[in-house]
Amino acid sequence: MKLKRADEFRKDAVCIALTSSLTRKQVADDSGVAMSTLNKWITAHRDAVVVSKNDLSLAKENDRLRREIRLLKEEREILKRATLVFAGLKQ
Repeated sequence: MKLKRADEFRKDAVCIALTSSLTRKQVADDSGVAMSTLNKWITAHRDAVVVSKNDLSLAKENDRLRREIRLLKEEREILKRATLVFAGLKQ
């Protein structure tokens, strides 16, 4: 029974690592395992259906949107600075 729980724990950790916005380091720390161990689990379970296709596509879309938000925030900061320069004000 102990092995079955360990297997479930591994699958849960892999699922969280692949679908959440947490970094692998955060997932490893939260799970109490080394980063290298988590990476081995991810590699081992990559072929297994740990994450549903729907969850995986949602995770990919979330990552894409986070990158887009980060880019838009950077662009907004650049425009703010440019506005100050063109207005003759210096930061």
